[in-house]
Amino acid sequence: MGKHRAALSRMGLGAPASEKTSATDPRIHVSLSHLRGLAPAARAISFLPRQPATSALQGRHRSRIRGRGLDFEELRDYLPGDDVRAIDWKVTARAGKPYVRVYSEERDRPTLIVVDQRMSMFFGSVRNTKAVTAAECAAIAAHRVTAQGDRVGGIVFGDQDMVELRPGRGQAALTRMLTAVATANARLSATAPTVTPMALNDVLKSVRKLATRDHLVILISDFDAADAATERHLGTIAQHNDLVLAVVRDPASAQLPEAGTITGTDGAKQAELNMSDAQMRSDVLALSADRLAQVRTWQNRIGLSVLSLSTAEETLPQVVQALGGVRR
Repeated sequence: MGKHRAALSRMGLGAPASEKTSATDPRIHVSLSHLRGLAPAARAISFLPRQPATSALQGRHRSRIRGRGLDFEELRDYLPGDDVRAIDWKVTARAGKPYVRVYSEERDRPTLIVVDQRMSMFFGSVRNTKAVTAAECAAIAAHRVTAQGDRVGGIVFGDQDMVELRPGRGQAALTRMLTAVATANARLSATAPTVTPMALNDVLKSVRKLATRDHLVILISDFDAADAATERHLGTIAQHNDLVLAVVRDPASAQLPEAGTITGTDGAKQAELNMSDAQMRSDVLALSADRLAQVRTWQNRIGLSVLSLSTAEETLPQVVQALGGVRR
């Protein structure tokens, strides 16, 4: 990237020069109380195997969410009404009469919510920064998973550090998750030192260690600096887990004015960007490049689920619509 990247990665775009924005503006930074307040809204969605027909988690013939694991209980005689798919044909052949294998569903399933709060996410041209949209999506998911009785944990990462939270049950685990997200989001600032961005692939290596099997993994990111290795890591994770990718994108990734200036702000400072400067314009477009097409390719190859989130709209209605729910 050109010489403008370091400056661009520390600002949002699109606020008029005359607009006074606060450093506590919820479109730029989220608070823990705001994330907690999303609990009622989360009732409109579900991450259980039975999904609405319009849900992004619904495959062509069945739900992509496999659900909780199953524990073997017993072998017993086949009874009228039993699912023929449960018949153990080897035992049936030896015994000379049909037997079925009986399983019970595990009491809960761990969920790992992976939230990107790198400087590439500190960007927004219309409503929110990508970091805020990602944080709100993570909170909505965490609230719903907790309400379902499942364990929730996650990985929250910025450019300088990564917090790993092993899945736990109840409000204590939920609070740890929301606090980690709010803390990472608060660190994003135009005055933050320029550092080498944390590689998404390094984060995925940690995901593979935590989510060995039978997890629901929700990865929320703009997928900046994703590459062929990223697809390999995702494929490995998806082999034994349910994997959902939430792609956070900004309208500026598709179109910017070819002349004039736009103003960038982080809520405390502003800078004017000259769109007549070809290199500047190229850097802005590259910085917020839409990864959705690349992720769709992964969806087809790996068989995972993809949600598309825009910073130009409220987060909740987008999540509800994507999952085929009804806003309450």
